[in-house]
Amino acid sequence: MPSPGDPPLLTQVLPALVQELEELLLKEGEPELAAQVPALRILDRCRCGDDFCGTFYVRPEPKGSYGPNHRNVSLSPKEGMLILDIVDGRIACVEALYRDEIRKAIQAVTS
Repeated sequence: MPSPGDPPLLTQVLPALVQELEELLLKEGEPELAAQVPALRILDRCRCGDDFCGTFYVRPEPKGSYGPNHRNVSLSPKEGMLILDIVDGRIACVEALYRDEIRKAIQAVTS
């Protein structure tokens, strides 16, 4: 059971994105990653300042590179770009570009 100080669940903030990620991951043949999506928590957001960036972290942001067990999964959404950073088989970051609704929602829950 989550405690009051836990980061928000993605399902609470962007339920439509959760469904979209699950569907796109299944379409890409990534059922193990799709199964992780409902439990993702928004730890922080990218702070690059670009007005098209809605990227957010679901694992702590690395101090440098993710290392040798990192890979990207590029998805094909109907709008914008969605790229997942995967580390040791777990989703670490959701790169969401050119998706204003995602950027605004993530900014609202991260300070």
